Amino acid sequence: MKAKKRKSLEVKIGNLKIGGGNEIIIQSMTDTDTSNIKDTVSQIIELIEAGSEMVRITVNTEEAAKSVPEIMKILRDKGYRTPIIGDFHFNGHRLLMRYPETAKLLDKYRINPGTTLKDRNFETMIKIAIDNNKPVRIGVNWGSIDKELLTKKMNENAKLKTPLPFKKILLDTVVESAIISAEKAIEIGLEESKIVLSAKVSEVDDLVYVYRELAKKTKFPLHLGLTEAGMGLKGIICSAIGIGSLLLEGIGDTIRVSLMPVPGEKRTKEVEVAKEILQALGLRNFKPSVVSCPGCGRTKSNLFREIAYRISEFLEQKIKEDKKFLNLKVAIMGCVVNGPGESKFADIGLCLPGTGERKAAIYVKGKFKKSIDIEKAEEVLRQEIEKFL
Repeated sequence: MKAKKRKSLEVKIGNLKIGGGNEIIIQSMTDTDTSNIKDTVSQIIELIEAGSEMVRITVNTEEAAKSVPEIMKILRDKGYRTPIIGDFHFNGHRLLMRYPETAKLLDKYRINPGTTLKDRNFETMIKIAIDNNKPVRIGVNWGSIDKELLTKKMNENAKLKTPLPFKKILLDTVVESAIISAEKAIEIGLEESKIVLSAKVSEVDDLVYVYRELAKKTKFPLHLGLTEAGMGLKGIICSAIGIGSLLLEGIGDTIRVSLMPVPGEKRTKEVEVAKEILQALGLRNFKPSVVSCPGCGRTKSNLFREIAYRISEFLEQKIKEDKKFLNLKVAIMGCVVNGPGESKFADIGLCLPGTGERKAAIYVKGKFKKSIDIEKAEEVLRQEIEKFL
């Protein structure tokens, strides 16, 4: 059972719309020096090809800001219309003023209230966004929280008869900073429909807490993600639990999995994980689903594993030829204990024999269709997939 999606405002970012009931969008971020135009363009394209629907780039120096128009031109000339977001900290107000073409071409600005230093700098960035008709993501990060606001909250807490734990004050400050900043942007003149909020923390339970609070207290679209999620299995699991928990509650409009690539791993790994999270939750389909059992003492061989692997590759190739394969669900089971049951929830099921059985079985839409020789199981399964579609 899927939770009812939280109602949020719709925000247009380039050629995309987020919030307002639109599907959840995947975004990612480059780790190249933006002034290195060749490497930055190359990585942006890699991320787009992997499935990233928005890509954020660092704009932190004069050289980076100068490079944005050329980066955008190359991407657009190559036919890529994916929204490109500028990530600004500390000096964003100066860079956007000095490089109006960059301000004009970027599809969205990411602003961190904790690094705009002074209200007038924040105001400058918002006014530039208004002038260029651009949306902004107000992204609070607990590693760069507004120190004045935190101090104020701590002083208020100290006066309580029973003071709250520091962590609770910190998380509440993150939430309040995002809300206050959004309200300031609106006061300056930015439309509500130009604001996305995020509140990045590093622990799963903290992530769930701050986004639940934002979801209750605001109507802005929310960008989900753990900051500094980590690398490898840890980063994947923490991101999947944190982001997935919120999505199951109907909270979240865009997601990013902030993985640190392990040596030799591509930046695109974070996009692949994001796609898997959305597909696992039944929110979006990016490829056909192949369900297979892990195997046990009852399974007579590794044949079902080998077939599952090859059928997955077969379907990935098929989807490139025809998108009708996208929503297909195939079950490949090692024996008859769970095989028939799993097959009832798949479009096509293959149940291989375990101990004592001599024939494999094919199921279509949950109903037994025929018995086949083990040697022909994979061939017949492929034929049934083709027939089904």
